[in-house]
Amino acid sequence: MAPRIRPTARQVRLGAELRKLRVSAGMSAREVVSALSSTSAQISQVEAGLSGVSEERLRKLAELYGCGDEGLIEALTVMAADRTRGWWEQYRGVLLPEFLDLAELEHHARFLQVIGTAHVPGLLQTEDYARAVFSYWVPEPPEGELEAQVEHRMRRRQVLAGDRAVDYEAVLHESVLRMRVADRRVALAQLDQLLRQSERPNVTVRVIPFDTDGFGGASTALLYAGGSVPALDTVQRDTPYGSAFLDDASQLLAMRTLFRKVESASLDPVKTRDFIHRLAKEL
Repeated sequence: MAPRIRPTARQVRLGAELRKLRVSAGMSAREVVSALSSTSAQISQVEAGLSGVSEERLRKLAELYGCGDEGLIEALTVMAADRTRGWWEQYRGVLLPEFLDLAELEHHARFLQVIGTAHVPGLLQTEDYARAVFSYWVPEPPEGELEAQVEHRMRRRQVLAGDRAVDYEAVLHESVLRMRVADRRVALAQLDQLLRQSERPNVTVRVIPFDTDGFGGASTALLYAGGSVPALDTVQRDTPYGSAFLDDASQLLAMRTLFRKVESASLDPVKTRDFIHRLAKEL
């Protein structure tokens, strides 16, 4: 089978996890090749996400590496066998791969935690708000691509509803709520959207007011996605060069700590709703 040209972030993650297990076992790729009658190219492609791996081969690798974490092994075999072609695949070749990777990440997440200090998080945005944000990109996206970006963002919201609705917690700074990415009408509709989404039993929205003492995280923004096991958690952060996915254990610990610090500075959900109501009246 020919190597994949553009593996998804999920496929790359599977390969990266297998490489972590090999390195932890102190084995070289050459030693694995000898033990499994494989080739260096095959091992390299699997670890880079360029080639898939069968459940049988994955379990052999886990045994060879001495991995005793059955939960992790089972989670990795599920990833290896996953042939899901979700709704986001309709946008392949239309939008940047990071759009698709983010939708797939959210689809498989056990929970989502997000910190917003620049914009309302994507899953909570209205269509007009999203269009205004995307329109500000430089260079501006062509009309057709802009509408595809907005449509894709609106479809991502389905993870918040239905039988498989994910637990979602968002912490937003007051500046996010006051910033008018478009006009007063869009701003009011966005505040109303936040209030309606916060009524969902699986959605929690918290706000950090301007007058909160001791909050030094104004530049903080992240999405923390819980994996099927904690070792497969993922953090997504926006950078000047695109979207970055973090999965190193030390990075995940740092981001969990950061989220707790930011959350501790926020109002509780009830006071947050009152705060948003008052803000809407001011507008």
